[in-house]
Amino acid sequence: MTETTGTIGFKRGDETYTTWYKLVGDLTSPTTPLVILHGGPGMSHHYLISHTALSTTHNIPLVFYDQIGIGASAHLPDKPSTFWTTDLFMDELDNLLTALGIAGRFDLLGHSWGGMLAAEYAATRHPTGLRRLILANAPPSNALWEESIHQHLSKFPQAFQEEVRKHEREGTTSSKAYQDTLQTFYERHTCQIVPWPAELVVSFKAMEADPTVYTTMLGTSEFNTTGTLKTWSVVDRLHTITCPTLVVNGAEEGAQDFVVAPFIERIPKVKWVKFAKSHCPFWEDEEYYFETIENFLLA
Repeated sequence: MTETTGTIGFKRGDETYTTWYKLVGDLTSPTTPLVILHGGPGMSHHYLISHTALSTTHNIPLVFYDQIGIGASAHLPDKPSTFWTTDLFMDELDNLLTALGIAGRFDLLGHSWGGMLAAEYAATRHPTGLRRLILANAPPSNALWEESIHQHLSKFPQAFQEEVRKHEREGTTSSKAYQDTLQTFYERHTCQIVPWPAELVVSFKAMEADPTVYTTMLGTSEFNTTGTLKTWSVVDRLHTITCPTLVVNGAEEGAQDFVVAPFIERIPKVKWVKFAKSHCPFWEDEEYYFETIENFLLA
């Protein structure tokens, strides 16, 4: 199993930025490559690296990359909010596929925000080379996600809820006290393996080091979206996704059953698999998760 890293120029207007990528396996293999979109928005690819198991066991070529604004790709903290759009990230994906020579045939897996981006990409651009689509632990609209997160928050003790709202009201969501409170929430609904896997910690630290993308697109609070994704939805276009699609979610995460329901009800060729824990089944239920992914991709 070979690993290659590199950068690709991404031209936007008169400027050219860099997208960092990591290739695991051989793109000349007859097996369709899988492109993996990380979450956040504004996390790095590291927390998804366990997907290399797909290359190890079935020689599936994998493409990881850090989306613009995070990790080893170009950082642009001075760009206005109007710069950070789903179109930007779809253009970057198109550019990556073309540069790597795989636009004619590829599979796509998006996790969390990456699943939102993947759904938008499939429903808006209808790429002819997209063979199979995996929407992992993702919502089809931000409003559904926010409703779900508030449902989970309401099950915590009243004092916990008041602590969250106090920091949001006073604008102190960057404080250690708020971050400690948030970690308690995350350990129940983001990843239930405690302590967290090192790769997940790396991705969160990358976002903390440069929160530009996250705060611009979502905001400063996990529970109250104020960024450019506040009104985002792909629900009304899901019926236009024509490729076979796998939807996965967890029992105790933001992408609850009612959240992913539009995917299942509206995408014509869809399969749904639910895992027992939360937002990171590739860590929490690793064996069953990768068996599910492999069976779908190799069917």
